[in-house]
Amino acid sequence: MSILKNKIDFAVIISVKNANPNGDPLNGNRPRENYDGYGEISDVCIKRKIRNRLQDMNKEIFVQSDERRTDGFRSLKDRADGCQELKKLIKDKEKYAEYACSKWIDVRSFGQVFAFKAGEDNSVSIGIRGPVSVHSGVSASPIEISSMQITKSVNGETGKDPDKKSADTMGMKHRVDFGVYVIYGSINTQLASKTGFSEEDSELIKEALKTLFENDCSSARPDGSMEVYKLYWWKHNCEIGQYSSAKIHRSLKIKAKVDVPKCINDYSIYTDDLDGLEPKVYEGI
Repeated sequence: MSILKNKIDFAVIISVKNANPNGDPLNGNRPRENYDGYGEISDVCIKRKIRNRLQDMNKEIFVQSDERRTDGFRSLKDRADGCQELKKLIKDKEKYAEYACSKWIDVRSFGQVFAFKAGEDNSVSIGIRGPVSVHSGVSASPIEISSMQITKSVNGETGKDPDKKSADTMGMKHRVDFGVYVIYGSINTQLASKTGFSEEDSELIKEALKTLFENDCSSARPDGSMEVYKLYWWKHNCEIGQYSSAKIHRSLKIKAKVDVPKCINDYSIYTDDLDGLEPKVYEGI
């Protein structure tokens, strides 16, 4: 595999309709929003979805969600300890990090902190910085949140009287009526050279972004309620980049054409011209 030699910037435009893109556990699981009323999707949530998509492509993932475990390990420490080749390198931090990056694509992409204590001889504390950085997603316009009261009308457990139904349990379900969010990110060549992140890996990240919501449905996000609309992919002609990432990201314009947008066509989406650098634009899948 060839190490990445060209800096990459990217932007993902996603649409949300009648779904909760990222609930806030400190606010009754309502969709996240900032103080100005703009919706947010945390970078941790986005990286989780990228990892899931890479896992669907049969790539080895270190930070696996519990319901997607493929190796039986229930913690990161168990997964690291279960790798015999990695355990042999515990005394050599450089080789330990190098092997971890070669084994797990999410480690060489996003980085990872290996900090596990198991006696003086087996303790490890290694930090790896990854080349792929992802911003939190932010909506292009303030979002409107609808709330619905729901009821559980079946017995969770059998009570003392098996013929008696327990009292109904009330709850709330929240959703964004409609929103357009944009996620920005970059891939740094200097850090790619340290973790072994390759051109082929960048193509896998691209594919994961294009298919971000495949196999991601839930009661809060029914199939079809969240969609990748466009992926903008800027590949520079050099290692450090022809422009700063901030300037690249600012070149993407998303402007509402009406006061209360109800569909993606209610937005004007375009990019400013940057001399010598045109983005490739991909449709979501």
